Amino acid sequence: MLAVLLALGSSLAYGCSDFLGGLGARRAHVLRTVMIAAPVSLAVELVLWPVLGATWSASALGWGAASGLASAAAFALLYRTLAIGPMSVLSPVSAVVSAALPVGVGLAQGEHLGAAAVAGIALALVAVVLVAGPGDDRDTRTGRPPARPGRSALLLAVAAGTAIALQLVCLDRAPADSGLAPLVTGRAVSSVVTVAAALALHRRLGPERPSLPIAAGAGALDSLANLAFLLAVRSGDLAVVAVITALYPAGTVLLARTVLAERLGRTQLVGLGTAAASVCLLALG
Repeated sequence: MLAVLLALGSSLAYGCSDFLGGLGARRAHVLRTVMIAAPVSLAVELVLWPVLGATWSASALGWGAASGLASAAAFALLYRTLAIGPMSVLSPVSAVVSAALPVGVGLAQGEHLGAAAVAGIALALVAVVLVAGPGDDRDTRTGRPPARPGRSALLLAVAAGTAIALQLVCLDRAPADSGLAPLVTGRAVSSVVTVAAALALHRRLGPERPSLPIAAGAGALDSLANLAFLLAVRSGDLAVVAVITALYPAGTVLLARTVLAERLGRTQLVGLGTAAASVCLLALG
C-alpha cells in the first residue's frame, strides 16, 4: 500500500510538472525552459539531502549519472512534445511507452505479481490508451472532435516515453541503501547537459523567455516526482510502481482541460475512470 501511495504521489507530481513544462515551452524554446527547470530540480534535491541522507558508491554514481542523461533527454523531448500539443493526447502516448519498458524489466528481474496486480497492470495500460482518445471521439460538451496530433509530435511522444522509461529503470537499479545519491547525481548530470546544450545553441534559441515561475515549478515538481518514485520502487515492485506512475497523464489532461480548455472526449473520461479502477486493483495486489 505504501508503494502504491508513493507511486500515486509521483504520478500526480509528474503530471503537474509536465503540464507546466509544456506550457513554458510554448512561450520560448524548450531549452530555455529546461535550463531553468533542471537546476531548480537539483536545488530541491540538495535541500532534501541533509534530511534524507545519501550514501555514495560507484553503483549509485553510475546509475545516477545514467538516469541523469535519460532525464535530460526526457525533459527536452517531453516538454517539446507537449508544446506542440495537444497535451491531452500526446501525454498518454508517452506514458504507454514509459510504462511498458519498466514492466518488462521488472518481470525479467523475477518479480512475482498476484492476480489482482496483473489485472491492475493490464487495466492501467488500457486506461492510458483510453485517456489518449481516438481522433474521431467527440467532446462531451461541444460535440466537436479533439485536435489530432501530427506524425512528428507522435514520434516525439514515443521518444519522450522511452527516455522516461530509461530514467525510471536506472533509478530502480541504484542501490536501495544509497538514499538521495542517485537523484542528486542524476540531476547534476542533467543540469550540466541541458545548460551546456543551451549555451552551445544560444543563437538558435530566439529572444523569447519562458515564465520563470512556470519553468521553476516544473523543475521542482519533477524533483518531488522522482523522489516519490524512488521511495516507491524501494518498497514495491518496479512493474507495479512504474505503471501507477505512468498514470501521470491524468493530471496533465485535467489541467489542460481546465487551464487551456482542451476538449475532453467520452473515451478519455472512460479512461480516467479505468485508471481509478486499476489503482484499486494494484493496491489489492
